[in-house]
Amino acid sequence: MSQMQPATRNDPPAEKPRRFVFVLLEDFTLLCFAAAVESLRIANRMAGKPLYEWRIVGEGGDIVHASSGSGFKLDGDLEELGRDDTVMVCGGIDVQAATTKRVLGWLRREARKGVLVGGLCTAAHTLAKAGLLDGKRATIHWENQDSFSEEFPEVDLTKSVFVVDGNRITTAGGTSSIDLMLKLIADHQGEELANMVADQLIYASIRTDQDTQRLSVPTRIGVRHPKLSKVIQMMESNIEEPISPSILAKDVGMSTRQLERLFRRYLNRSPKRYYMELRLQKARNLLMQTDMSVINVALACGFASPSHFSKCYRSHYDTTPYRERGSHATRLSI
Repeated sequence: MSQMQPATRNDPPAEKPRRFVFVLLEDFTLLCFAAAVESLRIANRMAGKPLYEWRIVGEGGDIVHASSGSGFKLDGDLEELGRDDTVMVCGGIDVQAATTKRVLGWLRREARKGVLVGGLCTAAHTLAKAGLLDGKRATIHWENQDSFSEEFPEVDLTKSVFVVDGNRITTAGGTSSIDLMLKLIADHQGEELANMVADQLIYASIRTDQDTQRLSVPTRIGVRHPKLSKVIQMMESNIEEPISPSILAKDVGMSTRQLERLFRRYLNRSPKRYYMELRLQKARNLLMQTDMSVINVALACGFASPSHFSKCYRSHYDTTPYRERGSHATRLSI
């Protein structure tokens, strides 16, 4: 009679942790990076096992600085990745200068492997510059939306908190990193774990890719008048070719005089003045964040001539567009 063999256990192999590679660009935003990493750390803690691991890299592999001035020691230089890695590029202030040729070449090479590539905060600019967002939906911090739209018309830019389009991910910055990570955790490990992570972060309202990054017009201006809100939305959507107050008033079913009274009552300025301030705000964003000529900035913001643009700009900001551009270039060179 043959001797009985001990029973063997066929336990499933341990799941390999999913690896995130965070690429920190110079002057990156600390909050968006920390929010992403902390979400992964807490997921591991709640699960009681290492579901995620991460590595922090950057150009040069030494020290990189956050926009707050804090220096961070990197784990290594830009390195070859595995196909299962997830890349998260972290941007911040002056992402244009931080987006170097070496970073772009590395991103293009690694993206060809089919890895999941994300851009946190302003790093959507870096991904777009590398050509990784062509034909894709994306988002970026609201302050950079004007310059992004001008430079990358082939990208379908949204105002969402975050966007996942195939193997490309972008976020608007700040706490939107938490929302993105909670979605990735839910997709990977289930909603129960994602909710546990949210509870640990004391994050009571989880946003989706359908939520917009800025407050609604009524909330932002502290007014809940539906017709006024509609007019402001029309103004914000028609900066390059401004609409006359008479047409705006007609579109919401009121007279021009009624529209004037509405703006005076709630915003203490005329519709024309409010519209001008919106256009000048966009112009300032373009001057500070792009290398567009002053003439092209003027045209993009609805000004027929550079002289009129310069006069309006100086009246509002107490400096000329040319000096604004020059002072910005000087600050960047320091």
